[in-house]
Amino acid sequence: MDSADVAACWEANAETWTRHARAGYDLYRDAQNTPAFMANLPSVAGLEGLDIGCGEGANTRRIAQAGARMTGIDIAPTFIRHAREAEAVAPLGIAYQVADGMDLPFADGSFDFATAFMSLMDMPRQDRVLAEAERVLRPGGFLQFSILHPCFATPFRRVLRDENKTVFGIEVREYFRATDGEIETWRFGAAPEHEKAKVEPFKVPRFHRTLSEWVNLLITTGFTIEHMHEPTVDAETAAREPYLADTRVAPLFLHMRVRKAG
Repeated sequence: MDSADVAACWEANAETWTRHARAGYDLYRDAQNTPAFMANLPSVAGLEGLDIGCGEGANTRRIAQAGARMTGIDIAPTFIRHAREAEAVAPLGIAYQVADGMDLPFADGSFDFATAFMSLMDMPRQDRVLAEAERVLRPGGFLQFSILHPCFATPFRRVLRDENKTVFGIEVREYFRATDGEIETWRFGAAPEHEKAKVEPFKVPRFHRTLSEWVNLLITTGFTIEHMHEPTVDAETAAREPYLADTRVAPLFLHMRVRKAG
């Protein structure tokens, strides 16, 4: 699968994805993943930042609200349209454009930092996007990204629940099987059934790599690993939002911050 195929998938997803995410149906993002990511983000006030795979711009806006001057790119034009519309309603100085993370349209050393929220594992050539991110960073700049956890979000993953629907385990298989564009079909689980019934499920291409493959890609690119985080939720949040309780058994996401040589 190449970039054009990936772009077609995400363009087909973008309208429903934007509407459902903005309606609050992406609980993993809103209640866990993004808050954890932002809590571990260094101070970006006054810095120039690039958000790679920005989607409809929700997280790009959070970083801009932290004081950064942001540019957001995504491969799907509909995502960029929605992001620009949000910027027009409440300007934060964000520039959005359609672009491919594996071929960034920026000069060397254009940014102080880059972010990628849940986008790198959906790109065919992670080596290329990491090299591009390193290229457009200034010396000493950092890349912070989140991905599905390579160890616990394998090509086969199942949440195990008892008769009371309480999560007691996670079944994972096929850790070593690379998936080069294998399509996963799913919906936001928190969306109400009547809403799910009205739309086609998302078709998401996955490019699963092992943890060691990710680490070796970062090292080969020249990055130094600076910080790692595996977010979970506390017992109170799990009780309030049982949908997230699986992350108390094993992490669904992996966050990493890596830095370019100074």
